[in-house]
Amino acid sequence: MSPPPVRAYTPMPHAADVLRAAAFYAHLGFEIESRHHDECPDRRLVRAALQYPGGAELMLVLADGPVDAGVQAVLFYVYCDDVAGMHAHLRATGLSGGEIGYPFYRPNGEFRVADADGYVCMITHS
Repeated sequence: MSPPPVRAYTPMPHAADVLRAAAFYAHLGFEIESRHHDECPDRRLVRAALQYPGGAELMLVLADGPVDAGVQAVLFYVYCDDVAGMHAHLRATGLSGGEIGYPFYRPNGEFRVADADGYVCMITHS
């Protein structure tokens, strides 16, 4: 018996500062769809659901301790139609990604860029 169909699969990384992390992903075209603030007087942002107009989703949640991206052992793949264009766009916004490489499994190119908490995003062709 097969399980019911899955509608979406949304990564939810921890962030030291949810708003700062969301600002990074805004450079990739994501927008905050919903926000949740804590009940403390400072009303800091503790969760944000991000949406890309093409349908991709990302949820950010405030970490309850220091974020060590190397320990998280996660890598995000971001698929786009124009790798070189995205590379140029991110550089123009002040983000420094690595050089575009062309490994055998990504002949149209890919490059790495780290988000605000150090998580690696591999930008590659869809």
